[in-house]
Amino acid sequence: MSTDDPTPNGPRTWSGRAETPLGEFVRMTLGPIALMLVTPPAAIAFYITCAFLDGELSRLVSREGLDAFVTHFPRPTLAAAQIILAFVAFEALLLKALPGKEFLGPVTPTGNRPRYTLNGVAAFVVTLAAFFGLSSGAGLFPASIVFDHFGAILITLTVSALAFCGFLYFKGRFAPSSTDAGLSGNPVFDFYWGVELFPTLFGFNLKQLFNCRIGMMGWAVTIVSFAAAQHAHGHLSSAMVVSVFLQLAYIFKFFVWEGGYFASLDVMHDRFGYYICWGVTVWIPALYTLPTQWLVRHPIDTHPLVAIAIALLGLASIWANYDADAQRQRVRETGGKTTVWGRKPAIIYAQYTTADGAEHQSLLLVSGWWALARHAHYVPELALAFAWTLPAGFTHLAPWIYWLFLMVLLLDRASRDDTRCRTKYGKHWDEYCERVPYKVIPGIY
Repeated sequence: MSTDDPTPNGPRTWSGRAETPLGEFVRMTLGPIALMLVTPPAAIAFYITCAFLDGELSRLVSREGLDAFVTHFPRPTLAAAQIILAFVAFEALLLKALPGKEFLGPVTPTGNRPRYTLNGVAAFVVTLAAFFGLSSGAGLFPASIVFDHFGAILITLTVSALAFCGFLYFKGRFAPSSTDAGLSGNPVFDFYWGVELFPTLFGFNLKQLFNCRIGMMGWAVTIVSFAAAQHAHGHLSSAMVVSVFLQLAYIFKFFVWEGGYFASLDVMHDRFGYYICWGVTVWIPALYTLPTQWLVRHPIDTHPLVAIAIALLGLASIWANYDADAQRQRVRETGGKTTVWGRKPAIIYAQYTTADGAEHQSLLLVSGWWALARHAHYVPELALAFAWTLPAGFTHLAPWIYWLFLMVLLLDRASRDDTRCRTKYGKHWDEYCERVPYKVIPGIY
């Protein structure tokens, strides 16, 4: 087990330094409990705010908001369960049945290499084609089906995901899929953060199935259904078109880059517990879709030139985000025998040792986007989220909650990743930080 993992013997912070008993209690018990108590009702509160309070968060904390929360709190339904099960089964089938090359993920702390099937682009196309074909073409269900049952879907997902997280905890303790499983000695933290790094079930890599196919693919289907709901009410606004278009373009880019995602912090380091499993299952549809969720009931037609400008800003952000990730991935795949922005890349060869005693080497890129900041790709990601939220305007806060959340998430992730890399690479990471002094925003932070 790597020393940047908070589960080794002894209380430690993310940096690996010993911490006080109080600090350990806050980080490993109080903090996770607070998040697990707050996030499920928050997901429902966002839905109620958009559906019944005109998207005004200020009304949520009033007597009116309390009454709405009690009156309109959704209940699980058979219809919602059927929609969820059908979608999960369909995505699982596509993951197994569609052709795609096998991809080996980075070496884990105990020397394992997880396997993935890269068929995300095909699954994205087939999923949306099937959704439109079965709804608009065959008429088996309305295209607005997700919007029509959204409250019930959210609460059903919340309950079922919590139960599944319990299953993951016990599976990790008593039937782990690999040697990368580990316990911290704190059941609360182990439930929250997870026991297994790469759990498998019935031959499925659960991180790929949930993160990529249920979470990201579900996001795509949800916003398309929201657009269909607005259209069913008589008018598909230009604001909705631009927002959905940019989100779908981003999701498509995600699947084009799916192999690179498997080298991200979420996949390489974070275990599969409440933090990820519940997050990708419930938090993504509840929070990430807020701009389009709000726009369903507030059709806005922007000037064509404004809509085009917003779309171009979003597309430029997608390109910059993709290009940054592609640079790093290309350098690693070629061993540095490539070019970055027309020049031979500057590279730091960083050695590290896994728990099995094996020595490995990573290439730290110090050229292109990665010479500007250690996490320069987060800036275009924030710019893109700003672009697809901008069509909703600035009259209500609800559509902007995801953008604010993303900013906090990425800044925190940049700090966590820096700490992990310093523990993993030691002097090599110190050298990298000297050559690239800014974490996210060149010249500022």
